Amino acid sequence: MQSLYLDHHTWLQSLLRKRLGNRDDAADLAHDTFVRVLRSDTPVEDIREPQRYLATVARGLVADFFRRRSLEQAYLDYLAVLPEDMAPSPEEQAIMQQTLINVDRMLGSLPPKVREAFVLAQFEELTYPEIAQRLGISLRSVSNYLTRAMEHCAVVLED
Repeated sequence: MQSLYLDHHTWLQSLLRKRLGNRDDAADLAHDTFVRVLRSDTPVEDIREPQRYLATVARGLVADFFRRRSLEQAYLDYLAVLPEDMAPSPEEQAIMQQTLINVDRMLGSLPPKVREAFVLAQFEELTYPEIAQRLGISLRSVSNYLTRAMEHCAVVLED
């Protein structure tokens, strides 16, 4: 791992700086990329094309970064239009932002159809038949997707 880091860290950080336009965010995501590689099931010795592998891992982290930033901005925009007496305290705001990030991360790790069924059920409060019709799937699939989503959420929350 040390060799992978020493050989490719500068290159990766430069690549990320070009994508993000910010040296600090690039440094953070480069670090996160190597942490993710370290924690992955793929042995470092099995990585045949390190730059391609690191770029792929980093690309996923960049997508998460921009999605999280967009989510945070939407929350801040919402707070900006609240009357002052209804605005949450800074501590409550921080808790809400972290909760939104966690929910986004949890939903982001679900397969697309499972995620869509879960969002329709939980946030739009659609019934199983309505979800089946909207997604063009059977009621049994809706049931399976929602069961998978709930199991996934339970495992994530347990961790």
